Parts: sequence; C-alpha cells; structure tokens
Amino acid sequence: MGLSSLEFAPGRAVDAADSVLPQFCIQCGTCSVVCPLIEYMDHSPRVLNAMLMAGSYDDVLRSRAIWVCTGCYACTVECPKQLPVTESIYALKRASMRAGVYPRRFITPVLARQFVRLVDRRGRSSEAWISLSLYLRTRPFQLLRYAPVALRLMRRGRLPLRPDSVRKPAQLHRILEVLDVTTEEDA
Repeated sequence: MGLSSLEFAPGRAVDAADSVLPQFCIQCGTCSVVCPLIEYMDHSPRVLNAMLMAGSYDDVLRSRAIWVCTGCYACTVECPKQLPVTESIYALKRASMRAGVYPRRFITPVLARQFVRLVDRRGRSSEAWISLSLYLRTRPFQLLRYAPVALRLMRRGRLPLRPDSVRKPAQLHRILEVLDVTTEEDA
C-alpha cells in the first residue's frame, strides 16, 4: 500500500501509519539532522513519528511542522530504514486540511486550499489569482501596498482580469475522479 494514499483522522488509528511509519522508525534522528527547516518546526519529523506511535494524532495534525516542510525529500533520501517520511508528511497535511485542524493564520494551508480550489474550478492555477485569494484571507490590508504594481501589470496585459481555464473542464474532472477511485482501490 502506498503511503501517499494514507488517510489520517483525528483520534483514529490508521493501519498503515501504525505499522509502517512510527513502528519501523528507529528514532535515529537522521531526518531531523538533514532537514533544512528544522529550526522553524515545532516538532521534528522524528518527534512526529514518536507522537504518532503514542497515538497523539490530534497533536500531530495541529502541528506547524507538517506545514513548514517544503518537500525537499532530504529526510526520505537519508533515512537508514528508507521510510517515506516526506510522503507521510504530505498525508498529514491532507488529513489536517480535511479535518480542519491546521494552524490558523498560517499561510501555507490557506495557499494549498486556494491552489486546489482554483485547479478544481478552472483546471489550472494562476499565480495572480492564488495570490489575491491568499492575501484576501490572510493579510487583506497588504493588498493596498501592491495595488500600484497590479495596475501596471494589468495595463501591460501581464495580469489577466479573469483566470485562464482549460478548454474542457469536465474532461479534467472525469480524469481526476478516475484517479481518486484508483487511489481508493490501492488503499
């Protein structure tokens, strides 16, 4: 079973999480040593695994550490047990968003949610619209600071008034539905 399809839920043990990640982790700390952003995390990847082993799923899902992770895969590459640490952190991010327990006022979960919404609606992302949406939800007054730049970009045709869309969004949605079904069958 692929760890990228793990589903975590607050207060609920997950077979794959219980058997693969924390159980096989030897708590050597290599993941924490090689992480370039460890100083910004409230818990290291090693500690997150220990918390999962102890059944502290709620605390793990509320952790800022999973949102600080940039997905550089240094932890996964260097893990002596070859555990998919980065994939487990991505699974935790998804579970945190589904459960609605991500840290408030933290930009990364808001950015991820807005990206997914825009791709779901339009079939592609748009940096300008993601940024606008992000600032409206996290720092609305900062938009005033960037208004002159936005106006110049719009006049030069570099900032579209409407986000681009794929030609046939229904086809994209069918593809994504098939992928969801395939992922659920693999789990």
